Amino acid sequence: MKSNTASYAQRELDILVKSSTDPNNRPIIEPFIPEILALTEKFGLSGQSGGSAPYTAAAITQALKKLLLQRPIMPITGIAEEWMDVAKYAGKNEAECIWQNNRCSALFKNLKEQAWYLDAIIWKEENGSCYSGSAWLPNGEDVFYSRQLVKSFPFTPKTFYIDVIKQILPADWTQEPFIEWDYYSAKDFEETGEKVWKTEKYRNIVKDSKQLNRVFKYYDRYEF
Repeated sequence: MKSNTASYAQRELDILVKSSTDPNNRPIIEPFIPEILALTEKFGLSGQSGGSAPYTAAAITQALKKLLLQRPIMPITGIAEEWMDVAKYAGKNEAECIWQNNRCSALFKNLKEQAWYLDAIIWKEENGSCYSGSAWLPNGEDVFYSRQLVKSFPFTPKTFYIDVIKQILPADWTQEPFIEWDYYSAKDFEETGEKVWKTEKYRNIVKDSKQLNRVFKYYDRYEF
């Protein structure tokens, strides 16, 4: 006999499947229904109380989400067994020995034992779009990157979302304040060496530099 939790889940999932009549648009979770029911049965038989159930369910779902996305559920220790040499795959000289963490694919380190996390900062534009890359302070001279240095191990990956605004540049602007192939024809540039701009020239600048204070309490600044 099924637990109440599993019975409830079975009923709801049956409704989901029956209500999806388009054979070309099946519920995305349908292939995983047997595993979902097995988990709900295990949960239902685990003796959760009305007080503990929400906390246990939250812990399970958070851990499951991280594992499905191949993200660590415990801090990165930084020990040797966690790193693999990827210099040859990155097109680098193998003598540089660049390593990638095998528990967190966005974490790298070099010969100096400097480790950096690629997604420390995600830049958020005014229209809500987000990107990984670089942004400038309003002075146009100080640039910050998405990647930042890990202060120490153990390390828990953390991403900060920082607001940026678009700064339109003069049409005759010759300095490249960014590296964005999308704004000119890469093919034409490769053939002629001339960059034919498809849009207005612009760069993204940090809307409020105080937001960066949160970042550098957690990370050390990465500079190329």
